[in-house]
Amino acid sequence: MFLRTFGWSLAITVIGLIAAGLFWGAEGFGIVLILSILEISLSFDNAVVNATVLKRMNPYWQKIFLTVGVLIAVFGMRLIFPLLVVGLTAHLNPATVIDLALHSDQTYNGSTYAQYLEAANPAIAAFGGIFLLMIFLDFIFEEKDFNWLSWIEKPLEKVGKLEAFSSVIALVTLALAANFFAGDGAETVLLAGIMGLVTYLAVNGLSSVFEAGLEEDEEAEEAAEKSGRTIVQVGGKAAFFLFMYLEVLDASFSFDGVVGAFAITQDIFMITLGLGIGAMYIRSLTVFLVRKGTLDDYVYLEHGAHYAIGALAVILLVGIEYHIPEIVTGLIGVAFIGLALGSSILRNRRAAEAGGGEEPELVGSNSH
Repeated sequence: MFLRTFGWSLAITVIGLIAAGLFWGAEGFGIVLILSILEISLSFDNAVVNATVLKRMNPYWQKIFLTVGVLIAVFGMRLIFPLLVVGLTAHLNPATVIDLALHSDQTYNGSTYAQYLEAANPAIAAFGGIFLLMIFLDFIFEEKDFNWLSWIEKPLEKVGKLEAFSSVIALVTLALAANFFAGDGAETVLLAGIMGLVTYLAVNGLSSVFEAGLEEDEEAEEAAEKSGRTIVQVGGKAAFFLFMYLEVLDASFSFDGVVGAFAITQDIFMITLGLGIGAMYIRSLTVFLVRKGTLDDYVYLEHGAHYAIGALAVILLVGIEYHIPEIVTGLIGVAFIGLALGSSILRNRRAAEAGGGEEPELVGSNSH
């Protein structure tokens, strides 16, 4: 099971590190390895959230996620997308951007590629921050089968019954971020944040519409429940938009990693290779969580991942003005996941001690 899921990631790691050593020597080998570890540490919570979406897709689309999705993640989001961002925000033509990227010490109008990308950070952070914030808010405001921190989640579930409340909170947060952190770039931050909100509503909304249209009748749902599946897996247009949702989610998570990578090296190919290896492991981990049923066994993992996403959204928005070290971002995500896993293990242990009967009440967690 482990080798079947992580085999490609392990193979790409070996090939990638050997290539790094051959092209760039021992220093390049070390840099690529560090970037890979950085990407994994920053995106571990991404894998958990991805798994909650991926398990709703049929096996065909799960394979698409592992094949086409990996190519998009590695080359699209970590190589081509930063080039597009620099071109759009700095108003540079594609040839100039590519030339700057290939020659890290070259300047255009006094700035290098890395400096242009850094200058684009406010727009990147606003887009990604609001997109991730919407994911967190929609989760925290919806009614859940299990509550982890019931003293927070139960009151918010009641408030969340207000129509479009998540969007209102996101827009207020965006306005505050633009006012306090954006300075002269407030207009750019507002526009980018609104685009992040629109992207979330469009992709998430379309996937929900098509998924609803593909739902089977009550008998099929009952049969799915008896077979141990809580959700009927979807394909077609519904799965396509879920796939697009995952790709945008991956982009939102990759922003800080791409920008932070330039603090380690200016070589765009080292960055792409290192972050690409890390992205492979995140994809494999996502599939592993789905196939092992880990989210069903450890019911608070999803909660921990969403709290980590909420923290990352805040960090991105604060990062419009202030630099937050990537190690801080990674540790916060790991901390939330670790606490959620520990709570899940404790819940399972108490349930086993109760003889498999009704789940015991836990301090700080509750079930519906």
